[in-house]
Amino acid sequence: MDLPLCRQVSWADVEMWSDRIEEAVRRSGRFPGTIIGLTRGGWVPSRMLADRLGVNRLLALRAQHWGVTATPSGEATLSERIPVPLKGENVLLVDDITDTGESLALAEEHVRSLEPARLESATYLHIDQAKVRPTYVAEEVSRASWVWFVFPWNYWEDLRTLARRAAELDPEEEAVRTVLRERCRLEVPLTDVRRALASG
Repeated sequence: MDLPLCRQVSWADVEMWSDRIEEAVRRSGRFPGTIIGLTRGGWVPSRMLADRLGVNRLLALRAQHWGVTATPSGEATLSERIPVPLKGENVLLVDDITDTGESLALAEEHVRSLEPARLESATYLHIDQAKVRPTYVAEEVSRASWVWFVFPWNYWEDLRTLARRAAELDPEEEAVRTVLRERCRLEVPLTDVRRALASG
């Protein structure tokens, strides 16, 4: 039964991490002309950084990966690529977390093939044993203290998966809520548990 310890990320965390990356980019003096969000996790962070840095060109590159609630194969793949020219552009590739680093490594390889003038990367969170390290990191996380980060933009997706796994132990809604609290350290309202179990 895969029920990991979790940390529920708040919007205050997201704002703080966005501010840290913005400040780091400004200190570097290397401003991007294009920001690419590695979706789906990088959609919101990339938009927030584009807003803070005044970048109008915002693109998406879709990756699918392993994880508690992600792809079953365990492998990172790029399912949608950049369909427009990037040659000569200064690019910032953005994701929410560098866990194994495989998604970011694949994305960087693809973007480099499009011959940007400069490619840098940023993630809110970086697990210290990841395959690659982004140029900009808002918060370091040691592998020893790893937890499953529940971001606001994937709250319902994660809750559906975790609640259904908890329901295999006991399908009663209050029991599911208790399992999530005690095994995952995820405190959620009973109404959210009910909604997650009922959704398709």
